[in-house]
Amino acid sequence: MRLRRRETPMRSPTNWALAVVFALALCGGGCATDTGAAESVSYLYADPRPVAMDGYDGDVMEPFLTRDGRYLIFNNSNHPSVDTNLHYAERVDDARFRYKGEVRGANTAKLDAVATMDRDGVFYFVSLREHEKTRDSIFRGAFRDGTLSGVEAVPGISRKKALSINFDVDISPDGARMYVVDGRFDLLWVLGPKAADIVAMDRRGDGFVPAPDSAAVLRAVNSDVLEYAPSVSADGRTLLFTRLRRGLGAEPAIYVSQRDDPARPFGPARRLAALEGFVEATTFSVDERTIYYHKKVGDRFALFMATKR
Repeated sequence: MRLRRRETPMRSPTNWALAVVFALALCGGGCATDTGAAESVSYLYADPRPVAMDGYDGDVMEPFLTRDGRYLIFNNSNHPSVDTNLHYAERVDDARFRYKGEVRGANTAKLDAVATMDRDGVFYFVSLREHEKTRDSIFRGAFRDGTLSGVEAVPGISRKKALSINFDVDISPDGARMYVVDGRFDLLWVLGPKAADIVAMDRRGDGFVPAPDSAAVLRAVNSDVLEYAPSVSADGRTLLFTRLRRGLGAEPAIYVSQRDDPARPFGPARRLAALEGFVEATTFSVDERTIYYHKKVGDRFALFMATKR
């Protein structure tokens, strides 16, 4: 999240601190990592290349391709000086989209970002519109042709604690299981999250509850560094996510974890070695032969794609 350019800038030190936290937590500002030990790599997705966005020359971050493949939802830069909003574009072909504008009904003067959607058009996203008052940061609405209606907080996800924020989300196509990021902070907000893990949540009524198998399912994914930006395949067998280590200098990277049975835990995480540089936040194409993600190019974030080998 960031300080807004609109007529209602954030006024309090608390708001500013939260803005800086989200810029770091969503990793638009070059969060730091340590070198870590030798790790396993994968070339499951390779041949990375840029994707054209006709009619738009801003930052493209946190892409999500709708289940029918028609629209790409994304947010612009999450730097604290920018008003972070949700936008959408229509698919022309695999490597080209046509910009359509902001998602109507979704955006506020606070951060609105990181979209996902089930096959029934229930649209979930991250928003800080009520966080100071309610501690909620995951919202939903009904999406249709670029318009979002009936926006509301999703019950059961937030810890309702001041130093805990859910800052990423993905939903399964059937809407039954959600993967959220549980971000925990200390009083030094500007240092970013002290911990971030991916947590599985199951649908119960009109809300979600922590899945009883969450820790077991994600044991090989979560670690003592930061894991975020989950993206799960339609069959539940492949999980893509971003990992960020601590320390100085290195950049976030995209990892894959797989399993043969969607009722079993995910296997060991492997870095997608062909996706080089500052890369984050994947989404699958409909046939899952392609993934889209954002990459830092100079001082901007651009949309890239990679294909399955």
